[in-house]
Amino acid sequence: MDSFSALIRTASHEQHVEAETSTFMSDLLGGRLGVAAYARYTEQLWFVYEALESGAGRLASDPVAGPFIRPELFRLPALERDLAHLRGAGWRATLSALPATRAYADRVRECAERWPGGYVAHHYTRYLGDLSGGQIIRDSAERTWGFTRKGDGVRFYVFEGLSNPAAFKRSYRELLDAIAVDDLEKQRVVTECRRAFALNTAVFRALGEEFPLSA
Repeated sequence: MDSFSALIRTASHEQHVEAETSTFMSDLLGGRLGVAAYARYTEQLWFVYEALESGAGRLASDPVAGPFIRPELFRLPALERDLAHLRGAGWRATLSALPATRAYADRVRECAERWPGGYVAHHYTRYLGDLSGGQIIRDSAERTWGFTRKGDGVRFYVFEGLSNPAAFKRSYRELLDAIAVDDLEKQRVVTECRRAFALNTAVFRALGEEFPLSA
């Protein structure tokens, strides 16, 4: 019998590939889009992480979600520094969510408020993705737009609170394997992981429409 972490990884593999190979992301990573597209993407992330982290405190003592609430993962302060760098001190005044981003953030918030298992699904797809594929985005952004290595503009991808990201990912998978839910709930969590990837891909699609290469 596969471990739960392996089950989640396998079940969401197709969506994962679809998200990573979206036209917007390949154009961004290929240096074919300007820094404005990167700033707009960073802005969308702010809405998702605000939903993910604003409710985290309430879940800290929850038997299912609690073990996953790790302040050293929190990304909002880093995102806000990046946005100030990308958009200037008044970035909050111009902040706007795409409809696809709004739908994604609303679903995250709903899970945070009502369904700890669903919250874990979103937590997993976001933070483990940032620790893995996110590093490719950081490297590309530094090269393409000349950001200081691990500095303002790419701080979102820099987990200063984790001295050993590889060891952290291993311990995170152990937490998933030990999650305090039955098999039926595990299936629901896996389904929510798929939904999280689909919501994320919808944001990429919307960004691709806003930043077509022909423009």
